[in-house]
Amino acid sequence: MKSLKKQRRIQVIAVAVVALIASTALIGYAMRDGINFFRAPSQVIAEPPGPSEVFRIGGLVEEGTLKRGESETISFSVTDGGATVPVTFKGVLPDLFEENQGMVGTGRYINGVFEATEILAKHDETYMPSEVVDALKAQGVYVDPEG
Repeated sequence: MKSLKKQRRIQVIAVAVVALIASTALIGYAMRDGINFFRAPSQVIAEPPGPSEVFRIGGLVEEGTLKRGESETISFSVTDGGATVPVTFKGVLPDLFEENQGMVGTGRYINGVFEATEILAKHDETYMPSEVVDALKAQGVYVDPEG
C-alpha cells in the first residue's frame, strides 16, 4: 500500500516537472520575436548584427541628414556622438520627429543601413528615451539639462 502511494507521488511530480518544462519552452518560443534588444550606433558599428536580427537603435537624428524622397522613403542618420548609422524608413514619421532630437527605431541592419519598420520620437521638449540618454551619456555627448 505504501509503495503504491510513493509510486503515485513520484508520477505526479514527474508529470508536474514535464509540464513546467513544456510551458517554459512554449513561453520562450512565443517571445522569440517579441524581444528586441536596444543598441546604440557605436555598438552597431563595433559589432554589426546579422541581417535577420530585429533590434532597436536610438540616438540623436544628425543635423543635415534628414532627406525626404519622392516616395514615402525617408533617410537620415542617427548618432550617439561616437558613431553614425544611416537609417531608411518607409512610412509617415511622428509629428515631433526632427533633426537634433532623440529617436528610437525598430528594424534590421542590412548592408550598412538600418532599415526601420517603426520610428518613435520624443513627445515633448524635455523627454528622451532612457536608453538613448544612457547611450549618449556613455559617449560623453549628453548632459542632463535638469542637473
